[in-house]
Amino acid sequence: MATDQTVSSRSTRDASQQSQSTLSCPECSGTLVTANREAHCRECGLIVDENQLDHGPEWFASEADSSRRRTGAPLTAGRHDRGLSTEIGRYRDGQGNTLSGQKRRQLNRLRREHRRSQWRSKRERNLATGLGEVRRLVSALGLSDSLREQACSLFRRAQKEDLCRGRSLEGVAAASVYAVSRCNGLGRPLEEISQVATCSRSQLECAYSAMNTELELPTAVPQPKSVLPRLATELGAPDEIQYRALELATIAANVGITTGRHPHGFAAACLYRAGQERGWMTSQQELAAVSNTSPKTIRAHRDTLLEVLEDQEKG
Repeated sequence: MATDQTVSSRSTRDASQQSQSTLSCPECSGTLVTANREAHCRECGLIVDENQLDHGPEWFASEADSSRRRTGAPLTAGRHDRGLSTEIGRYRDGQGNTLSGQKRRQLNRLRREHRRSQWRSKRERNLATGLGEVRRLVSALGLSDSLREQACSLFRRAQKEDLCRGRSLEGVAAASVYAVSRCNGLGRPLEEISQVATCSRSQLECAYSAMNTELELPTAVPQPKSVLPRLATELGAPDEIQYRALELATIAANVGITTGRHPHGFAAACLYRAGQERGWMTSQQELAAVSNTSPKTIRAHRDTLLEVLEDQEKG
């Protein structure tokens, strides 16, 4: 109660000091009006003060409930019940106190029964298993939370269209992550996702092919500039080399020579050419190992890129 009185007295004191310091407009000496967290002049419209701090409480209490309880975590598509399920603790209560042995045994029994009654059907249980695999893959690949939500929503859509029937749940989950990365223009190859997935690459490709056909995914064509940052990071290339390689990839995309070519191989060729121009030497074997291509492919793309650069210099 004393805290509330202190906050209210502080806000009243700040408001009185502000009203005394801004009684008139500094431009035309007009009357100031305070509305929507800003003070402006009524005559000339000059904004004197804006984005004022609200020193009041950040909670709102009603007459029926005067407590300061929050509503909990927001809804998420990453869980089968949107995050509304109850989670029973293990060793400590809500106040942080250690539970006794008898209370822990009781909570273990409650947790077991709660786990058995958590899913109303086998379909919901499969959904929880698939979404858990999606969250694990996103965490292992270091993707953002927004991509995690998109992948979980895509898995829900695939299950709704009965694409999980006859296929591995882990394969559909990995395909959802791969499809989201491709739709957002990220350079995540199948090899990288299959290495952290618990399914085989054939299961991943089969599930992705079915999802791409049935769901009509807006898959973007992979470009060399989308995979360049990852290759440059793995090689430890300097920033100037990466910027020059991005310029070369943009020039090649504008001309149209990247169409129908392996994006990783062409990105490696851009890095190799940028390194030659800036004096950063790296072998073709290293580039081929990182980009999962061959040195012959890198040399062929490099020669094509050199022809375009020579034509631009002549023109």
